[in-house]
Amino acid sequence: MKLLIIIPAYNEAENIETVVDHLIEHYPQYDYVIVNDGSRDQTPEICKRKNYRYIDLPINVGLTDGVQTGMMYAYRNGYDYALQFDGDGQHDPRFIETMLEAMAECDICIGSRFVTEKKPHGLRMLGSNIIQATLKLTTGKTVKDPTSGMRMFNRATMKAMAENADYGPEPDTLAHLMRSGAVVKEVQVEMHDRTAGESYLNLSRSIKYMTHMCFSIIFIQWCRKKVKLKGGNRK
Repeated sequence: MKLLIIIPAYNEAENIETVVDHLIEHYPQYDYVIVNDGSRDQTPEICKRKNYRYIDLPINVGLTDGVQTGMMYAYRNGYDYALQFDGDGQHDPRFIETMLEAMAECDICIGSRFVTEKKPHGLRMLGSNIIQATLKLTTGKTVKDPTSGMRMFNRATMKAMAENADYGPEPDTLAHLMRSGAVVKEVQVEMHDRTAGESYLNLSRSIKYMTHMCFSIIFIQWCRKKVKLKGGNRK
């Protein structure tokens, strides 16, 4: 089983060395590639100095195109699985093996904070709960951590992500792939706070993101081109 860890990075100079050096030292069995999304800080210089495997995008194209670049690389180079993995230190590679084992029964595996753990109450989880309900409404399936960015894809879903420009690494694409026949499974993981820097999502951006996702899941997704994922997709 060949796995590629895709690490999209935009201005992650404070975190990228810690994340990648940890993977190299403790998880050398997995390949990785950093997709430097036109960073304006020292991220590309660090990648070059440390001789990391990276794709250097000359301008900032955003998370969707950055992840798609990684998916194209994974698919064209014959990888069986691709893992979206944050470059800010939040995702824990201890759970990669568990996710790989789960891929025998699904097309997409989500590293979830809430399989065995309960969601905390409060405004922070309100958006996640609303998106979860919207996914349930449109797919009939429950995804407990729909906003988790730690997701593993098999070749069929990797191909779909690579070849469709509007397939972003977001819950609306997850809903669309599920309606196209993709089987999704969640495994319990632990996630950490950012080791440095600040998250892009403040309160106003979180509200905007949640509103956009729900609108897209309920309305826009029905207009997107469907891919056929039923049958013979899992190894």
